[in-house]
Amino acid sequence: MSEVASPERTATPTAPKVGFVSLGCPKALTDSELILTRLSAEGYQTAKTFEGADLVIVNTCGFIDDAVRESLDTIGEALAENGRVIVTGCLGAKTGDQGGNLVRQMHPSVLAVTGPHATQEVMDAVHANLPKPHDPFIDLVPNTFGVAGLKLTPRHYAYLKISEGCNHRCTFCIIPSMRGDLVSRPVGDVLSEAKALFEGGVRELLVISQDTSAYGVDVKYRTGFWDGKPVKTRMLELVRTLGEIAEPYGAWVRLHYVYPYPSVDEIIPLMASGLVLPYLDVPLQHSHPDVLKRMKRPASGEKNLERLARWREVCPELVIRSTFIAGFPGETEQEFEHLLDFIREAEIDRAGCFAYSPVQGATANDIPGMLPEAEREARRARFMEVAEAVSIAKLQKRVGATMQVLVDSAPGMGRKGGVGRTYADAPEIDGTVRLLPPEKISKTLKVGEFTRARIVGAEGHDLIALPV
Repeated sequence: MSEVASPERTATPTAPKVGFVSLGCPKALTDSELILTRLSAEGYQTAKTFEGADLVIVNTCGFIDDAVRESLDTIGEALAENGRVIVTGCLGAKTGDQGGNLVRQMHPSVLAVTGPHATQEVMDAVHANLPKPHDPFIDLVPNTFGVAGLKLTPRHYAYLKISEGCNHRCTFCIIPSMRGDLVSRPVGDVLSEAKALFEGGVRELLVISQDTSAYGVDVKYRTGFWDGKPVKTRMLELVRTLGEIAEPYGAWVRLHYVYPYPSVDEIIPLMASGLVLPYLDVPLQHSHPDVLKRMKRPASGEKNLERLARWREVCPELVIRSTFIAGFPGETEQEFEHLLDFIREAEIDRAGCFAYSPVQGATANDIPGMLPEAEREARRARFMEVAEAVSIAKLQKRVGATMQVLVDSAPGMGRKGGVGRTYADAPEIDGTVRLLPPEKISKTLKVGEFTRARIVGAEGHDLIALPV
């Protein structure tokens, strides 16, 4: 069965119980956290199983076909085991073959369907089908981070969503049709949430959005206020202030979904100075200018090799993570080889790759030259072979170095070792560090704390290290 979110809370035995499943990306996860915070504030309890719930909420993903299938299967599973299901998220905004709502078409018995970032609509549906407890906890939400609310991640790291939606119209993407145009959160709200998270014990803040580099474009970078001081609603000022807030806690700030605009050049010195992690998740998608034009990618005319080289000159420790698409419609063998050469020359530290998926509603499906599925998958495999070789070679260079490691797992205080991550590793998408048992009896490991460790080996995408 799909994992059901179950943040603990103190509730009366008669409190209505809601089951919750969150699928998809970290942006959807933050939507789930907001809904769960509201439910908890109103006195609802979270159930650990479908059967033990009075109703179930499924937060869906609808980006690619596999995600659509997983979401529809999970809804079906929840209906079979519980029968009372509210659907929200990106899949809820998709239309089916007959023009109606896809979820309703496939599962007509669901109680309600909403699109993404629709917290109030979800709460209205819950209220209609499962009335609020008589004694709601309006001011006190147990086990939360104050204004930051409930989190579904481990307590030592959290995602911070700074905006919703996207102004781009990439031909392979249907996210704008589901999540709308860019809407930046007020900078004061973002910074207040970050402060609450650090105060609550978060040691790694992962900044997310659809396009982090565009933060504030929609409000013309207007000046907001935080802690009595003016702060521009712009990526540079936001990142600098996040780093300053994190500094007293010794916490990490990690940036995701950063498009390679020239403005990002201003962020690199902050990384070189240690204010934020020297890590950038840059969704490049391809390297060949003609493919990028067919994709209608922003910054498609940028010379990314030269830009990456300049960034590394300023900050030699910089780690680049990126995602790519292989087998895009019309992609020639020459264009694909250009991509492989780029991966080698750019020395992308961490790379993921999708074989092009003809998602319903994506305009790229109409581009001439759709490749057979077998060829798309073959190119993805060829890409990953090159990308993994580059990544492994870079990891080998870390052997012998002593690095700061954030501990994610440490059974028995780490007497037998544990698992952690360096600044180069975002949770769940990058590698890990296998921590060996400490040589010193006095040395212990604790989840959510940092330890120094000497890298003694590399194993695939992961490192092996000895705590010191």
